[in-house]
Amino acid sequence: MATAPSLSPPAHVIADDAEALAVAAELAERFRHDASGRDAERLLPERELDELSASGLLAVTVPAEFGGADVRQETLAEIFRLLASADASLAQIPQSHFVYVNVLRRQGTPEQQKFFFGEVLAGRRLGNAQSEAGTRHVQDIRTRLDPAPSGDGSYLLTGVKHYCTGALFADWIPVLARAADGNLYAAYVPRDVEGLTVVDDWDGLGQRTTASGTVRLEGVPVPADRVVPHHLTFRGPQLHGAVAQLLHAAIDAGIADGALAEAVAFVRTKSRPWFEGVEAGYPEAFDDPLLIQRFGELALQVRAADALLAAAARAVDSARADLTDDSAAEASIAVAAAKVTAGRAAVDVASALFEVSGTRAARGTLGLDRYWRDARTHTLHDPDRWKIQHIGRQALHGTRPPRHGLL
Repeated sequence: MATAPSLSPPAHVIADDAEALAVAAELAERFRHDASGRDAERLLPERELDELSASGLLAVTVPAEFGGADVRQETLAEIFRLLASADASLAQIPQSHFVYVNVLRRQGTPEQQKFFFGEVLAGRRLGNAQSEAGTRHVQDIRTRLDPAPSGDGSYLLTGVKHYCTGALFADWIPVLARAADGNLYAAYVPRDVEGLTVVDDWDGLGQRTTASGTVRLEGVPVPADRVVPHHLTFRGPQLHGAVAQLLHAAIDAGIADGALAEAVAFVRTKSRPWFEGVEAGYPEAFDDPLLIQRFGELALQVRAADALLAAAARAVDSARADLTDDSAAEASIAVAAAKVTAGRAAVDVASALFEVSGTRAARGTLGLDRYWRDARTHTLHDPDRWKIQHIGRQALHGTRPPRHGLL
């Protein structure tokens, strides 16, 4: 397997959970300063992603036997929450990276694991090319993985993918495709391989700098040792969906946290009191008891989202330690509860930011609307209504949730 060019400087290797959290907190503070400007001008965060790669954070889930920290999912969720509280677009970009590291962990051969985990430890980034437009549903994958005419066991990839977050910035792009046997495979292809084109045509109202555009695959050559049997992931107890959705929940929780922090800072430093509050004896906006009440309500939503996120991550960690049908189901339900709660908190708190801050907060130059636009865009990934259905079925009938990548 050919490798990507060496990073300069080489990526740091993080030792443990504590170091991972410290690095994430430091990066989040740095990324926060220019997040509004990146969003307003749609400046793609290439420098910030290089910092993320060099920091070693992208390798924290590499198993210990391959040289990684193999952090807890609780730690990984907190990393994403911290990053998303600063810049939800930036946090969204590596979500697929960790998902496809997890695919290799579950289905990769020892040789594939050694190679790709080495790439990740070196700071290489994995993107994604999975969703397709115009199909019957999100799991109706029509991209083809066909045997190459050479007869040497290699393949050719053909298809068009949409919403390919991370692909523009990736060193490797995992592509979901169906083979002649009708099964689903993940083919890991270099970003610059012949026949692969990444189009920066994402124009979402939120998460504007994720570059979640289109990937076109026109007879892309794929050696056999870069293909992973992804369909086997779902033939027994699995945490693929729970891990993927946990990171989405963490992004939503981070948006809610960031929006609440912005609201607090604005009201304490920029808001004028409402005249009726002044007449009632409250000369500062932050002393208004009605405003205090509203902040209490918003803080409750954020605390609930953060608490359920942490509980869901612990459920995933517990299931990883003893994976059974029951433990996998409990992890999926816990993550679903966290995702629903965090998604609602993100949208509600990001909207209420303006309610509590007043007219001045609506100035476009402040960029405070990015929290709501990011929340509204990100929470469209998958509908809450089906997560609530699965939670209800489990509560009322003891029915385990289905095995797929969306729960």
